[in-house]
Amino acid sequence: MTSADYLPILILILIAAPFAGIAILLPSVLGPKNPNRMKQEAIESGMIPFADARRRFPVQYYMVAVLFIIFDIEVIFLFPWAVSLNQLKIFGLIEMGVFLGILLIGYLYVWKKGAFEWE
Repeated sequence: MTSADYLPILILILIAAPFAGIAILLPSVLGPKNPNRMKQEAIESGMIPFADARRRFPVQYYMVAVLFIIFDIEVIFLFPWAVSLNQLKIFGLIEMGVFLGILLIGYLYVWKKGAFEWE
């Protein structure tokens, strides 16, 4: 690749950056400014916070986050595979079947261990 190949990206950045800056700064300059006590609260839902925000959370929250990340990574592998499926032919189909099979085994293992159960 030559540096000329990156010229459209540079032009896009030079055009988009001022628009982004305007979209961020203009509302703070022209927008209404009427702060009150409720808007200054940590949560603006109308409920007063009842505990410290730095309290401990149950392990299930972290388990769900980790499992989401692990099983969401399959989408990262599925997209390039789907794009290049014509070149991969039957070999690519079999390899993706093996990959999804291993993923399914992991999913069933986690399910059997009860990681999806909320207590």
